[in-house]
Amino acid sequence: MTLTAGLFGTMALPAFAQTPASTDAGSTATAAISQSRTADAQTVSVADGVAAADTGRDGYTATSQATLDQAAAAAAEAVQREAERAELAEQYASYTGPTASDYVASTTDASASTGTAAATGTTATPGEFSLDAVYQTALQYLGTPYVYGGATPAGFDCSGFIMFVYAQYGISLPHSVPAQGALGTPISAAEAQPGDVIIFNDGSHDGFYAGNGMILDAPKPGGVVSVRPLWTSAVHYVRFGV
Repeated sequence: MTLTAGLFGTMALPAFAQTPASTDAGSTATAAISQSRTADAQTVSVADGVAAADTGRDGYTATSQATLDQAAAAAAEAVQREAERAELAEQYASYTGPTASDYVASTTDASASTGTAAATGTTATPGEFSLDAVYQTALQYLGTPYVYGGATPAGFDCSGFIMFVYAQYGISLPHSVPAQGALGTPISAAEAQPGDVIIFNDGSHDGFYAGNGMILDAPKPGGVVSVRPLWTSAVHYVRFGV
């Protein structure tokens, strides 16, 4: 019996001794796999200076908040401009004062002393008036808003402004920059005086010469009649009433 027990113990010992080793090996392998997964894990970092931008993939797009804010601001500005244009159009339509045609008609058979010409103290007849008087008349409309197609104190565009002022001196001008330029007597820049007219060579604009390299004009939508520096040399000068 003693021998049998000893043999059994000898045979069983290796199996018993190997069990902890197998367990340690499995734990080591599991730990190795876990470590590998951790080490190989993908991470994404974005620098603080990177700006948001519109992105797209497979026909789908994502718009940045900055783009949305910009679009909203532009839409609000467009609505504001439209409201202002509507208000100006309403004011222009409600104007009941004399027009350029009225002034021309009233001075054709009389003298240029009617209307604003009388207020400036001039007594000249059509074709015999002071350029300074014309310029002083034009200055009375400083601050008048620009209105496309406008030719009354309710709103002027560039050629409408010229037409309305000169009408008060009995001079009928078309509502057109090129046509006004064609009707005027060309003069040199050195000869130009306040009250003469500056014509842009491309026919896009005109205004009163204000002296010292300045122009008095009805500028563009959103602007008002004002005196400002002449910003180009691509112009020529004409005189009316001579």
